[in-house]
Amino acid sequence: MEIFETGLEACHMSSTEVSRAVNASALGTARSLGEGLSTSIELSQAIERSNRTKVLWLSFTGFTLSFAAWLMFGVLGIPIQQEFQFNDVSLAWLSAIAILNGAVWRLPFGMLADRLGGKWTFIGLLLFASVSSFLVASAQSYGQLMVFAFLVGLGGNSFSVGSAWNAAWFPPKQQGFAMGLFGAGNVGASVTKLIGPALIALVPAAGALGGWIPGGWRFVPFLYGVLLMIMAVAVFWIAPKSDRKPGAGRSLSSMLAPLKDIRVWRFSLYYTVVFGAYVAMSAWLPKYFVTVYQLPLAKAALLTTPFIFASSLLRPFGGWLSDRFGPRKVTYGVFLVGGLVSLLLFLPMSLTWFTICVTLLGITQGFGKASTIKYVPEYYPKDVGVVVGLVGSLAALGGFAMPPLFAYLKEWTGQPQSMFWVVFGLTVISLVWLHCVVLRLRRQESQTI
Repeated sequence: MEIFETGLEACHMSSTEVSRAVNASALGTARSLGEGLSTSIELSQAIERSNRTKVLWLSFTGFTLSFAAWLMFGVLGIPIQQEFQFNDVSLAWLSAIAILNGAVWRLPFGMLADRLGGKWTFIGLLLFASVSSFLVASAQSYGQLMVFAFLVGLGGNSFSVGSAWNAAWFPPKQQGFAMGLFGAGNVGASVTKLIGPALIALVPAAGALGGWIPGGWRFVPFLYGVLLMIMAVAVFWIAPKSDRKPGAGRSLSSMLAPLKDIRVWRFSLYYTVVFGAYVAMSAWLPKYFVTVYQLPLAKAALLTTPFIFASSLLRPFGGWLSDRFGPRKVTYGVFLVGGLVSLLLFLPMSLTWFTICVTLLGITQGFGKASTIKYVPEYYPKDVGVVVGLVGSLAALGGFAMPPLFAYLKEWTGQPQSMFWVVFGLTVISLVWLHCVVLRLRRQESQTI
């Protein structure tokens, strides 16, 4: 009876009441669907953020190790020189040959990262650098050292690979900071300078474990070989399984098309000032401190580290500034301050003032490395690997050429400060070119108005 009455009441419901009931039901269903969709989007965004974080920190760590191995001859060169008995120019070429191989392949490796994905290209470089480091530890002559140093330098190409990998995973508004943080792996240049002398003394020259672990200076490249191998395994297991390949399916000619643009070559000059000079100075400053200020190697290496830290660890901040204010303003300030500081370094100085000025120069380079690379995804969002490859390649070639040039200038002039003539000259040329571009843009804007 109650059921009958309830049904009767339902029959007597007005059409308005029925409509409200239907709408409430539909609204409830829509809310459920909306909540489900919102949850799905949030989950997708969380996975995306997690993958980005993995790419950023794996590439940063791998680049740091690769960079440490790439520039290890800045410290190892002195005990190697003592063992094999060669002159300063030969030492400069030993440091430069590794830099050379870290330069000439940046363009093709950047293209590979765009086409095949950064993950597998990065793993391949880590493995090759690992094997090459083991070979350096086994060298028995200057000729072998030159060959193995050239091979280990291939790890320096990890910069163009990591830059393309991060650019593929991060949105434009975050690329400056992300690529700046990745590029802070330049701090790897200080790893050998900080721990190299202690590691050299840690294991006796005869080695350990029956000679399986080499001793003296040879222990350092052996250790890097082990760490690079472990890093390659870590990237394989931790990096996102599905990678992004912005250059997949594109023709070679279309990928190389941006290289016809004079702007790319201008960026290459900028990067030579802030990165090429950084690489050359990282390798040459320990020798400078030993020669000019008669310091022991351990202290010379230690005094080089503020320059390296400033030039590397401030790079993310330079990227953030470039994201916020634009790379042009940051680069302008870099060249103005850097040119003034390098001019001051022409003068003979006390050890304290020299260290301060060199560190200030490193600060400008840290900001400049980030601002210059920030230009690339802004102008060439689909060609980051190619453009960064060329820009980094030419800058690293500059880093290769500078140590021998430093050595020859010192021999010709008798002035160790002559190395800073090169840095000053390149900075002034870059500043003038940038200023001319700014003036041209202002004229075009005024004509448009």
